[in-house]
Amino acid sequence: MHKILIIEDQEDVRKLIHLSLGDEQYTIYEANNGDSGLALAQQFKPDLILMDIMMPGLMNGYQICDKLKNEDDFKNTKIIFLTARAQEQDMLDGYRSGCDEYLVKPFSPIKLAEIVESLLSGQRLQYR
Repeated sequence: MHKILIIEDQEDVRKLIHLSLGDEQYTIYEANNGDSGLALAQQFKPDLILMDIMMPGLMNGYQICDKLKNEDDFKNTKIIFLTARAQEQDMLDGYRSGCDEYLVKPFSPIKLAEIVESLLSGQRLQYR
């Protein structure tokens, strides 16, 4: 069973992600800020991380993504940003930090589930 970590400060968004993915397919861990999210990532070594960019803590999503992607244990971990930051520069910064996908809030739960499934199966969706 794949392990997924959600790093998101808004509880309602975490609930929506849970509903989108279902509880029976994945083992899901949650953090409500960047600091605890980084600690949980290092503890559980998830296969995929769904993460906001702007959240409480010492590090933002870009910094956490960059840090993890530069560690050997996380080179193959898939990271999806789920964020309200929708400017082109924000997206470029996201991909530069190492994310695999970038979704803007509000996001489609169906699209999220499809992207998660495709990343974890090693296939790329053609949806852009």
